[in-house]
Amino acid sequence: MSMQIFRTKHFSSNGHSGHGLKRCLSAWDLAFLGIGAIIGTGIFVLTGVAAATQSGPAVVLSFVIAGFACTFAALSYAELASSIGGCGSAYGYSYVAFGELCAFIIGWDLLLEYSIAVATVANGWSGYFSNALTAIGIPLPDALTKAPELGGIINLPASAIILLLMGLLILGAKQSAKANNAMVFVKLITIAVFIAVAAFNVHPENWQPFMPFGWFQTLPDGETTGVLAGASLVFFAYVGFDAVSTATEEAKNPQRDLPFGIVASLMFCTVIYIVVSGLLTGAVHYTELNVSSPVAHALNLLGYTWASALISTGVIAGLSTVMLVLYYALTRIIFAMSRDGLLMPFFTKVNPKTQTPVRVIVISGIIMSLIAGFIPLGELAELVNIGTLAAFVLVCLGVIVLRITKPDMPRPFRTPFSPLFPVLGVLSCGALMAFLPSITWLRFIVWLVVGLIFYFVYSIHNSKLAKA
Repeated sequence: MSMQIFRTKHFSSNGHSGHGLKRCLSAWDLAFLGIGAIIGTGIFVLTGVAAATQSGPAVVLSFVIAGFACTFAALSYAELASSIGGCGSAYGYSYVAFGELCAFIIGWDLLLEYSIAVATVANGWSGYFSNALTAIGIPLPDALTKAPELGGIINLPASAIILLLMGLLILGAKQSAKANNAMVFVKLITIAVFIAVAAFNVHPENWQPFMPFGWFQTLPDGETTGVLAGASLVFFAYVGFDAVSTATEEAKNPQRDLPFGIVASLMFCTVIYIVVSGLLTGAVHYTELNVSSPVAHALNLLGYTWASALISTGVIAGLSTVMLVLYYALTRIIFAMSRDGLLMPFFTKVNPKTQTPVRVIVISGIIMSLIAGFIPLGELAELVNIGTLAAFVLVCLGVIVLRITKPDMPRPFRTPFSPLFPVLGVLSCGALMAFLPSITWLRFIVWLVVGLIFYFVYSIHNSKLAKA
């Protein structure tokens, strides 16, 4: 497939993209999509867990390191999103840079990443929602909040929230973006309240020792601790900014707006993470933070129970936006792969009224709802990190390869200091992958082997490129 065909295919200049998706998202819609995906589990959960078990008060440095790795990747995403486009994110970029097989592998990887991420966050959302119902006197029975393996019948809230988001996505991208913007506003108010309260309750002695676990060490049981291990853990907090690039075909001016949405959302959220983690460990000693809701727990310890209740509300809104954006991204990647012939053509149908891929939304929603309701995910969530990091590495490599193979390709946004920044992106994201447990690598490889079997049995015989 030539570059010109690819660009014409994905950057139709009229009000719609070339395959029926409606161009309706502004630059700020895209930035809020990124913020909606990034600010959630990381700021409300991982800050405390990483401080207590991995980094101590130096969790601030863990966020800085993970943020730098993501920044290099984000700049590469911005360049490829503005010059190549397509709703397939890293899948589409890999198609142009490395060819079909590599593109399929990364697309297959992204299917696992986003679907597991949505189901994982749904389980966390269920816990907070169930606690909120208990607090107002209408608790759900354990049988309806736990998977069968944990002694229940179904995790009903986790399953139901995904189906609710499915209905919202069917209505259209603009309606979903408006709902996302509203929930982002709620959680930003929540974070502002925490910052305002914690800023007047900082005790510098809580920052001592600043780096109790050192930079990196391996414990006798094989677990790792230290600032670098903490960076590998809190990386989950940044999962989602790449979802902005899946909105290319619904952006009003993708060449201009996508780089803004990707970079602005990541920069804003990185600053928020650093400020919140610094205030959190300054207000409460890091050893007190290994709980499921460390921000609310810290405010309880400080005596601000009203603020703690507000934080819980913000968490529910925050996790809802994370699921919404990741779910949206998943459906657009399936749509893109199907349109290229690598998945069944059944998924390419766009509803003429809502201009959304309803079939993809419904089928993926039902599958994720069943996973969230009946399977306790546990360590499977680590697959999200390794899948995302693998995508980031390929996107950074893609910038380097295309600068060499297609030097004259129009680039409305160019990664600064290239090839230095893309190379640093490859090295930093690759290093974070190295800090993940071996069992995560094993599961990741098994999933990729299954994908390769599917590719050689079905995709290679049905791809549009092969037929051309």
